[in-house]
Amino acid sequence: MQEVASLLRFDPGHPLVFNSGFFLVFLAICLLCNQLFYRSRLLRIAYLTVFSLFFYYKTTGFFFLFLVGSSFMDFLIARRMDSADEGWRRKALLAASISVNLFVLGYFKYTNFLIDSLNALFNGSAGRLDIFLPAGISFYTFQSLSYTIDVYKKEVRPLDNYLNYCFCISFFPHLVAGPIIRASNIIPQIDREFYLSRADLGRALYLIGAGLIKKAVIADTIGNSYVDRVFDEPLRYSGTENLIAMYLYAIQIYCDFSGYSDMAIGIAKLLGFDLPVNFNAPYLSTTCTEFWKRWHISLSSWIRDYIYLPLGGNRTGVARQCLNLLITMFLAGLWHGASIRFVLWGLMHGAWLSLEKLFNIPALVERSRIAKAFFWFITFHFVCFAWIFFRADSLETAVAMIGQITSGVNYRALYVFINGYALVSFLFFLAAGIHLLHEPLLEFGERVLARSGLVLQTCFIVAVIVVMIQVRSAKLQPFIYFQF
Repeated sequence: MQEVASLLRFDPGHPLVFNSGFFLVFLAICLLCNQLFYRSRLLRIAYLTVFSLFFYYKTTGFFFLFLVGSSFMDFLIARRMDSADEGWRRKALLAASISVNLFVLGYFKYTNFLIDSLNALFNGSAGRLDIFLPAGISFYTFQSLSYTIDVYKKEVRPLDNYLNYCFCISFFPHLVAGPIIRASNIIPQIDREFYLSRADLGRALYLIGAGLIKKAVIADTIGNSYVDRVFDEPLRYSGTENLIAMYLYAIQIYCDFSGYSDMAIGIAKLLGFDLPVNFNAPYLSTTCTEFWKRWHISLSSWIRDYIYLPLGGNRTGVARQCLNLLITMFLAGLWHGASIRFVLWGLMHGAWLSLEKLFNIPALVERSRIAKAFFWFITFHFVCFAWIFFRADSLETAVAMIGQITSGVNYRALYVFINGYALVSFLFFLAAGIHLLHEPLLEFGERVLARSGLVLQTCFIVAVIVVMIQVRSAKLQPFIYFQF
């Protein structure tokens, strides 16, 4: 009984993540319950909500109560907003929702950043607070805010049942790292009858298997074997080794985050819900504008609709459009982390997007294949360079790494790397192939698994798990975006 009780308790050292053995058991139980309750909409939503809240408890402890509290507050505000007269009452209710949500998010994510900034500005010595950052707080806060804003704009009708709304916010596949789900996307699915076609099953199994391979095999191995070492002490490595680490991190963060999104979409599909695509081969983008239409699509569309467009979007002059882009990407960088590194990363993207707007680069790209190849090369290397600030643990580390790269690169050392890190090299090219053939592989995997019987489908998942166990490191690695 003590062992069972320990499994049910939150362990700060071992939070529940998709690539853990316990989660596979958790998911199996959840799928079995789905078969028991899927005929009753009420029971199905109730048990999925309970499972989701338990998942979040196992991920972040009793901080799951903040999710319950904030979602209940926004549920009530949306109801009151819908019945309120036009005018200041609706605006006041919306302001209350935005203020409380941002205050809670700001306390957990930005209090120590503010303390450090004030200390640096006024030469102070105030100590940092011991604040635990609940996993996924940025994601569910944005989801809840989009609901109240959409109700205010009368684009969504408020829900009459808190259970339904709590389910929308807490649904565990997307809860801690996205995709960020709009109310208009998930609410219509609540009353939809559960149906899982053979094509749906094939797609779900492929996405779960591919996500596990991306995360536990490619991303974790590349990170543990090479990227972490170089970023921890860049001055100990040559310019070539630092440059390779930059490229490898671009692969690592893509496989880590898109792997999570793939698993989230696949798991939701098995439970009868459709989540939107979150990644679409982003490193094939020929412009930074296109990159943000392919990378973390749910976030980029969120900041476009709720920040960029309210600022004026493209409806103003070019100078104001550039300012809007800078403000939007500044906030996007700050959303990712309370650090000057993330702010610089966001401003770099904002500046690049502004340059594309000023010189109408997207139109130039369409003129010829040579232009597409040239601007793809420029865009890819800009994105990879900006990742240095995203990954480095300090601004000094980022500057040191850039200094090593610019001091000189000996491309003959590439052969030494390939020989010394054969597995990492293989995984790099495997990830590049998966990225390049994203759509054909998905269609092929879905078709094959849909036509396969239960035995072959089970063998596929077992084979993925065996490979994951054989390759992954001894310590379970959390997903990169859990920190956001």
